[in-house]
Amino acid sequence: MTDPAANAPAEALVTARPPRNQWLDVWDQFKTHRGALFGLAFFVFIILMVTVGPLLWTYDATFIDIRARNQGPSLAHPMGTDQLGRDMFARMMAGGRVSVAVGLTAMALALMLGTFVGVVAGFFRKFDGPLMRLTDLFLALPLLPLLLVGVLLFRERLNGLFGPELGIFILIVTGIGITSWMPTARIVRGDVLALKEREFVLAARSIGTPPRRLISRHILPNILSPIMVSATLGIATAIITESALSFLGLGFPPDFPTWGRLLFDATDYLQQYPGRVIWPGLAISFTVLSVNFIGDGLRDALDPRIRGR
Repeated sequence: MTDPAANAPAEALVTARPPRNQWLDVWDQFKTHRGALFGLAFFVFIILMVTVGPLLWTYDATFIDIRARNQGPSLAHPMGTDQLGRDMFARMMAGGRVSVAVGLTAMALALMLGTFVGVVAGFFRKFDGPLMRLTDLFLALPLLPLLLVGVLLFRERLNGLFGPELGIFILIVTGIGITSWMPTARIVRGDVLALKEREFVLAARSIGTPPRRLISRHILPNILSPIMVSATLGIATAIITESALSFLGLGFPPDFPTWGRLLFDATDYLQQYPGRVIWPGLAISFTVLSVNFIGDGLRDALDPRIRGR
């Protein structure tokens, strides 16, 4: 007797390959964007420098050594010292930690507000008009003057409740988050309006799926691409806004360094010691540029119409 398996088609004997992970396809597309790879590498370097760097470089960012003031770059102080003898390299790392923390936290707040408003406005027709008019109202408000008014009104109250550092951190993060959610809301609303008329959403609705489950299982996963791109752009916007407030002297206290505060302190010594302006300026510029490149790469990688080209 012959073995039935010997006569089986060759295709039946081949073990079926498991489906390829979608995130691997996203990573393969992301790797083709050289600018995005450079931006990701530089942003990871910044994160490591501001988190791990202070553990390796033991200088205190607030330690004053008058005898070592206004020194140039050396082995002891790679970026020199300021007018009070404080190590600029330590202050750059401490300032970067604050600036990046403000950017990430404000971005998270703006992203949650924008996604919530966009999903509710796009999915529920009765809320679309009021929420979009509210969005238009916030878009019409000037961002920086509104933040300046908020700092002047609530700074002392929050400082009394949480302390000068935590109080101004909460104030700046809340101000930036509340005034930066509108672009995300408009983008999310447009995608939700298109998605809720797709066949798979109509099929899920026809079998009695409640709106909460429709949003969580069918709407949100399909608007992940614009949300992540808005997140990267939000980080850049928050870092620039915080730097502008600190540069104007309305941000963190003088003894609490940020990149914007370092620029503000260095303006009086621009001609004598230009390096004090160059280092924080380059840090802000390259960090924002790297985040924008990451957002550009994520947009291409997460868009199924572009992926694979």
